Amino acid sequence: IYEVVRHTAEEVFMPLTVGGGVRTAEDVRRLLHAGADKVAINTAAVECPQRVAELAREFGSQCIVVAIDARRAEDGNGWQVFTHGGRRPAGRDVLTFAQEVAELGAGEILLTSMDRDGTRAGFDIALTRAVTERVSVPVIASGGVGRLEHLVAGVREGGASAVLAASIFHFGEASVRDAKAALAAAGIPVRWEDDDGQG
Repeated sequence: IYEVVRHTAEEVFMPLTVGGGVRTAEDVRRLLHAGADKVAINTAAVECPQRVAELAREFGSQCIVVAIDARRAEDGNGWQVFTHGGRRPAGRDVLTFAQEVAELGAGEILLTSMDRDGTRAGFDIALTRAVTERVSVPVIASGGVGRLEHLVAGVREGGASAVLAASIFHFGEASVRDAKAALAAAGIPVRWEDDDGQG
């Protein structure tokens, strides 16, 4: 993975967050050395929330992202944390866990609705709003984007600081430029990267 990160960092000129299997300070150190700007942890944070504090102290909160995979609770009241790609219940309430990791030093939360992921039906706005209202760190909404309007809703209605989408880009239905234009048209500030202001 480190070589992939190194090659990617050499080719792209945007902030690069890397996650997947990150468990130790050495994993974080090697990813940052390879060119990652931020490192996302999931299962490691669930298994030992104090690890978030340790990593934030060693590397700075600005580069520690806690990825939370959430599913609606079976009784319909709230959301539960899942690990292992959203397959294994962790027995933790999402809102409580999000608040805990933010207080321990997470610089951002990457919040994925596993109920919406792949549905193309839009973000789980209630989940996103509940987390953004509970924590003071930026929240990145993920899971469910099928149209550019969903990106706008994630920020406007969900209160997310940023939004993540995959399939609309993978399948060529929209470009990053299209996404930024849709957000900008809705009055949401975006970062344009290239000289023509449309990056």
